[in-house]
Amino acid sequence: MTETRRTAIVTGAGRGLGFGLAQKLLEQGWHVIAASHGEPSASLTQLKQQAGDRLLCVGIDISDDDSVKAAATAASGWTDQLDLIINNAGVLGDIDKQVPDELDFDEMLHVMNVNTLGPLRVTQAFGKLLLRSNRPIVANISSEAGSVGTCGRDGWYGYCMSKAALNMQSALVHNQLKPLGGRVLVLHPGWVQSYMHGDLNTSARLTIEQSADNVLGAIMNEAQWPDVDGKPPYIDTEYGQRLPW
Repeated sequence: MTETRRTAIVTGAGRGLGFGLAQKLLEQGWHVIAASHGEPSASLTQLKQQAGDRLLCVGIDISDDDSVKAAATAASGWTDQLDLIINNAGVLGDIDKQVPDELDFDEMLHVMNVNTLGPLRVTQAFGKLLLRSNRPIVANISSEAGSVGTCGRDGWYGYCMSKAALNMQSALVHNQLKPLGGRVLVLHPGWVQSYMHGDLNTSARLTIEQSADNVLGAIMNEAQWPDVDGKPPYIDTEYGQRLPW
């Protein structure tokens, strides 16, 4: 990370965990690109008023190539370097249907497009800015649902498969960044009071603030999580332990 000015982009920053991450990065002195789908939320607009020129709000649809490229162009006019990409935006999809129910494969493709290809689009489009950092870090918000080793579900097809594929994508990008002094972190944020179901899920165990603290704690202390067998660390940030791939 650069010592003079540290700059990050957070996707899905309009609300939920993404907003919490953007807010806490600003509190820690970072410059932040808050990328959100559609117009900035009221909370994000208020945060912009508070942060001033340390916060750039950009619209982004991570499922769309042109939208991601446009966001990267806007970012390039605001900063000449990125130190951290937090790929947080994602969707849940149908979690109820099982075989032999009528499965919606088009919806699964959408979930895969957002949760797996979306982060790759962002990393690719913002890659030139990232590679100007002395310590380029990509933090992919994954899930324990992507772990084949701990799989106990009998549904959640699109979501689980998309997160498992995100984990493989993370390993591939990690292999590219390592020789350049960077790395990828694969982070499970825990069961968060988020908007993944549409409305705020207040029954979840962790508040947005708690989860954001855990996630940023893992990122800022990433040196404590060395690679194992060359793989990037796959971390349960709530309990501070590794997850099996």
